Amino acid sequence: MDLDIRFASHPNDVKHYDTATLREHFLIDTLFAPDAARLTYSHVDRIIAGGIMPVGQKITLEAGKEMGVDCFFERREAGIINVGGKGMALALAQAGADIIGVGVSDSAATAEAVKALGGRYLAITADLTDKSCVPDIIARANNTFSKIDILVNNAGTIRRNDFVDFTEEDWDAVMDLNLKTLFFLSQAVAREFIAQQSGGKIIHIASMLSSQGGIRVASYTSSKSGIKGLTMLMANELAPHGINVNAIAPGYMATDNTEQLRADAKRNDEILAHIPAGRWGLPEDLAGAVVFLASDAANYVQGHTLAVDGGWLAR
Repeated sequence: MDLDIRFASHPNDVKHYDTATLREHFLIDTLFAPDAARLTYSHVDRIIAGGIMPVGQKITLEAGKEMGVDCFFERREAGIINVGGKGMALALAQAGADIIGVGVSDSAATAEAVKALGGRYLAITADLTDKSCVPDIIARANNTFSKIDILVNNAGTIRRNDFVDFTEEDWDAVMDLNLKTLFFLSQAVAREFIAQQSGGKIIHIASMLSSQGGIRVASYTSSKSGIKGLTMLMANELAPHGINVNAIAPGYMATDNTEQLRADAKRNDEILAHIPAGRWGLPEDLAGAVVFLASDAANYVQGHTLAVDGGWLAR
């Protein structure tokens, strides 16, 4: 298929360039495929394309590269993500990232799905409740991939009890995983980004309870509020190094953490009545947000917590 290339600074149209030529010569272009899509193509150290407006079909570039997703990375991107974040991992893989899955759960299915999308997958077994695992994660990631480009801190847990009955064990279990290890893993990855001199993207998974109090989840609310504050602090300190730090605040998602709520018919109905979208969120609802924040399209986004909540916080 022929593509028109319309330069950001020139009105001229140039046809018949393949992707290899584009990647070698052009900095910021807009590609047009008639009746198919429009996208912004940018080339820095990494190649990101965003802003696609598809019309329901894939287009094939002359070099045979199919683009059926909203944004893509060249295969040089490598992202670390907890193995529980399958939906986000697959979104990043579909966008062109290689995936490093960290955690204690079996991620074989995720690995196969990533490979089916043409990516590579490295599984690292690590107990993220203990920050001592961090150096090994970094070492194994660097041994397998040339560098790390993206970190998604999505590991998390929750404990429920009345405030007056909340135990130290329930406090520590949540704070250690949700905030302490997140801090030290982010610190280690940021050091890698600075040493690489190539910048990078760090994305935390916050919560609606980063902005609200909640009930019976004292340690969870505290950890997620801490994540929102830490996101802003990290952005302030790391932006001069070309590192973007942002967070995603999911709404009520259909996950293991909310199984008890969804099983309580009365509470389930109350929650749904408060969500303008009228449904629980699904893992794929986070796909666009994580790909955007991991891409060069978000280069000027810093310290922001993006709500993906079906409108909950708008009520």
